[in-house]
Amino acid sequence: MPSDSANDPPLAPGLYLVATPIGNLEDITLRALRILRSADRIACEDTRQTQKLLNHFGIATPTVSYHLHNEGLRAEELLAQLKEGARIAVVSDAGTPGIADPGHEIAQAAIAAGITVFPIPGASAVINALIASGLPTETFTFHGFLPAKEGQRRTSLEALPRDTAVHIFYEAPHRILGTLADLESVFGATQHIVIARELTKLHEEFLRGTVADLHSQLSARASVRGEIVLLFSPAPQQDSTPKRSIAAEVAALVQTEGLSEKDALKRVARDRGIGKSVAYRELQREQSRR
Repeated sequence: MPSDSANDPPLAPGLYLVATPIGNLEDITLRALRILRSADRIACEDTRQTQKLLNHFGIATPTVSYHLHNEGLRAEELLAQLKEGARIAVVSDAGTPGIADPGHEIAQAAIAAGITVFPIPGASAVINALIASGLPTETFTFHGFLPAKEGQRRTSLEALPRDTAVHIFYEAPHRILGTLADLESVFGATQHIVIARELTKLHEEFLRGTVADLHSQLSARASVRGEIVLLFSPAPQQDSTPKRSIAAEVAALVQTEGLSEKDALKRVARDRGIGKSVAYRELQREQSRR
């Protein structure tokens, strides 16, 4: 059991962004526990969720809600306290504040006001998923959550650069099948992906394979549960010089992958590194020559 707060060294005034466990409570750091014990107040994404953590470690620091729906107003209130020398810790339900969770706005305001911001490192689903994915770790981009709506989600995927960087997304379990279908449509059935589910928890799982295979595996389950991290590195273009006409490539994609002509044209445009309107005009010219 952690030592009593009376034995902790004094805590300097300022804003503390404290990472908390994403599942396994053993992942809390000794420093994080000291900060949470010694702070004047803890701003929580969900006070009920954080209270479970505090109760487990015997921490009685007062809490206040700080979530996406009250972030602006509460940030002003917390900033006023910080200016008076308060020591405020910010936590999300799990993981690192500011990474797909509240925290950025109050940190930005504190910095602008000349208040010291202390990052207290800890668990991160992004990093944990990446280092155990088997994908290259030198270069990666974290995009947060994909749009919930199918059309917007597909547009976001189509806009991703085809380079060697790893793209990392969070996804909700009830949307993962739709996302995999869009991913297959945009990058092809053989695109290699990694799905990390329920990281650090009892049912932690890594699925690695083609998007088509993993889509099939998850579709066969009665339900998909838990927090999900989706990772993939788009296959680089093999040859930037077209070997067939745009019309022929579009027809082939429609026949072999069941894409609509519109989606097939988008794929061809992206693979050739040209705009969709340019590809469409070239398609019209080719069709007019027939």
